[in-house]
Amino acid sequence: MRLLLDTVALILAVESPESLSKRARAALENPANILELSAISISEIAIKNSRGKLRLSENLTRQAVEALDLRILPYTAEHALGLFTLPPHHSDPFDRQIVAQALAENIPVVTCDHAFELYRGLKVIW
Repeated sequence: MRLLLDTVALILAVESPESLSKRARAALENPANILELSAISISEIAIKNSRGKLRLSENLTRQAVEALDLRILPYTAEHALGLFTLPPHHSDPFDRQIVAQALAENIPVVTCDHAFELYRGLKVIW
C-alpha cells in the first residue's frame, strides 16, 4: 500500500521515533508499504529551517529520505487544482497541499494531526 508521510510524521520518525503511534510505526516498518514524501514537505522543511523553526538540515533531510526509503511524490497541477474545492479545515498552506495531494492520489496520510481526519475521503493512519 502507498502511504504519504506528513511532514510532522517524517520529523518524528527522524528525531523521536518512539513518539510515533504503534499503528504509524507498524505502517512505516511494513516492507509491503511504499512510503512517500511530498515534495511539498521538503519545501516546508527548507523554509522552516531557514527561519530557525526546524533543526532538520538539507543533509539530514536527504539522509532521512534515504534511511526511510521514501519515494518523493512530485506536486502537480492536478494536486493544486484540488485546493479549489478543499474545505478550510487547515490554515497551514503546507498541510492543505498535502491533503489535496493525498486526495488526488487516493492514498492514506501518516500524521498525528487530527485536523486531517476532517477531510471527507482522506484516510489517516496514526
